[in-house]
Amino acid sequence: MKIHPLITTSDALAELCERLSHADYVCVDTEFMRENTYWPELCLIQIADDKEAAAIDPLAKDIDLSPLLDLLVDNEDVLKVFHAGGQDVEIIYNFTGKTPHPIFDTQIAMMAISQSEQIGYSNLVESWLGLQIDKGARFTDWSRRPLTERQIEYAIGDVTHLSLIFPKMLQRLIKTGRGAWLDIEMEKLADPANYKNDPDLSWQRIKAAGRNPAMLGRLKALAHWRELEAQDKNIPRGRIARDETLADLASHPPKVQADLAKVRGLSGAWKDNEIGKRLMAALDGAKPLTDAELPPRTPRGAPLGKEGALVADLLKLLLKIRSREIDVASRLLARSEDLELLAAGVRELPLLQGWRYDVFGKDALELVEGKTAFAVVKNKLKMAHIDEIGGSPAAAPTPADPAQ
Repeated sequence: MKIHPLITTSDALAELCERLSHADYVCVDTEFMRENTYWPELCLIQIADDKEAAAIDPLAKDIDLSPLLDLLVDNEDVLKVFHAGGQDVEIIYNFTGKTPHPIFDTQIAMMAISQSEQIGYSNLVESWLGLQIDKGARFTDWSRRPLTERQIEYAIGDVTHLSLIFPKMLQRLIKTGRGAWLDIEMEKLADPANYKNDPDLSWQRIKAAGRNPAMLGRLKALAHWRELEAQDKNIPRGRIARDETLADLASHPPKVQADLAKVRGLSGAWKDNEIGKRLMAALDGAKPLTDAELPPRTPRGAPLGKEGALVADLLKLLLKIRSREIDVASRLLARSEDLELLAAGVRELPLLQGWRYDVFGKDALELVEGKTAFAVVKNKLKMAHIDEIGGSPAAAPTPADPAQ
């Protein structure tokens, strides 16, 4: 594979992107800094196909990134391969308002062909290529110039290794027939809605107890205010105020600005400074959420109680067994909270739909309805139908249609 020198000019980048635009796939990674800023600062972009690889310096003077961004978000003929690519996709979205598409994430794909829940990149490289990565440059300051040869070599390795792993992984997926399982997961990763920084929706990321319209209206106003403050100052939103502080202010709003000095998590200076004044203005302008704005009620069945909790534990045991049997990460099949909802009687769940129903949900439903039980077969714990082990199923409601 040809490794290019660090690309710092628009002409060199345009020539590279022209060649890569005819590739079947490109592997992409980024290096960025975001500890002290609201917007992630893109410091390096690495890209490779099966023939060539390069690192691109987005901080180089007058460099035009348009050919690269067009390749990533507008060229539907080239598959974009990432590993744990959520933050990389976010950065590209911030530049373009679009996400890379079509997209493939090797961390997600590993969940369909192994029991690895969130395999790290170094472990991925070691398991597929037998190589150990030098992590020495991992936590360096990528914004400082000039970059060292060691930094560039480390960064390019992230895509050159991936370009070798991806075809092997694809062959494994084809053999297992599980490629279709990942289609929905990859589309979720590429959904632009995941990366929008809409101040009006930022309150939805904050945990708040209850569905009181007035309280949530205040939380929405405060979250909107904090987002604009953080964007304007380009600092992390948590440095304006933490989520817990906003939730507390929404639940127990201060009557006057001087009361802000008593709020845990706020500086005493807020009692009479400008940012405190803007916070109070946000609270004063808050309106209760409408019925349409209220978050949906969490699906709930009957209270679990002791017996229901035992059923949920059995479902979690079944999940472990099935994950081991078919060599799939349990997290890809079902979430623990969904198993608890199933035990409580809820049936509108992802594990009872599509391929998840076929490989796990059907057995989970039959376990809840008393049609199957655990049995030890040749020293291994497995599922068996009640009639196979001499029992009779308990009365149970009619199974829900998984397609509903």
